[in-house]
Amino acid sequence: MLQENSIKLSSSYAVASKVKDYSQLMKFNLTFMVVFSSVVAYLLVPGVEFDLIKVLLLFAGGLLVSGSANTINQIWEKNTDKLMARTATRPLPSGRMSETEAVIVAAVTGVAGFLVMGYCFNWLSAALSLFSLVMYGFVYTPWKKWNSLAVLVGGIPGAMPLLIGWAAGANNLSEGGWSLFAIQFLWQFPHFWAIAWIAHKDYTRAGFKLLPANGEPNKFTALQAVMYTLLLIPAGVAPYLLKITGGISAIVAILAGVFFLYRAINLYRKNDVPAARKLMFGSYIYLTIVQLAQLLDKA
Repeated sequence: MLQENSIKLSSSYAVASKVKDYSQLMKFNLTFMVVFSSVVAYLLVPGVEFDLIKVLLLFAGGLLVSGSANTINQIWEKNTDKLMARTATRPLPSGRMSETEAVIVAAVTGVAGFLVMGYCFNWLSAALSLFSLVMYGFVYTPWKKWNSLAVLVGGIPGAMPLLIGWAAGANNLSEGGWSLFAIQFLWQFPHFWAIAWIAHKDYTRAGFKLLPANGEPNKFTALQAVMYTLLLIPAGVAPYLLKITGGISAIVAILAGVFFLYRAINLYRKNDVPAARKLMFGSYIYLTIVQLAQLLDKA
């Protein structure tokens, strides 16, 4: 009896451990936030009403495609992940998972996500999902070692969930979808530079070039972050001007933009890691508040 219980506990632990590995491989926490953006854009399409089944299907399709892209990213970066403290414990660099298994996961999830988007929504959203996967997994990921333009390149797949969600609901790429895309595209620059500032030593050790100019965390980098957060303020009003959202969400976007801008100016003034960390957390606060306001204030 004790032996049977021991076997059951051992099996349960093995399953739980494998689930945790797949979650790390697909970066589930990050992917969830990305897919939430896609759902927001879908629900903002004029004429689209909340449908739990559709929302769950969009979540499933988005999680699968984003998970596949993140898995491809980790396959590419298996050796460099070993050099960084925050990534050394991932399944591939730690040796808990083989590269072959990761390739199978990436292929299965990618194909499944593409088919979910195509059959449950439309083939435009499926094509955009595939484009995003390819851009992130095969263009942005290797580019990170070439030069800091990787952030610009990575900003495209990073903002694609908004276009994907819009296309899933509207089956077109009209101004509304592009206005939502623009917000998340601009948002990524101060967001990624704040992260790259904090993890500068790790990234340098791994050979990643994500900060502008000479790749150093300095006043010039902070000034770039200020410029992009400043651009976010008018971009945040665009959905209201296009009659996608109401006036309340526009006011919220302006206030959140001013808050985000203040954090970027603070980084320029102090030029240190604590200020970069505040900017990073400020970026999460900005995006969450703006997207929730848009969702609750649909025109």
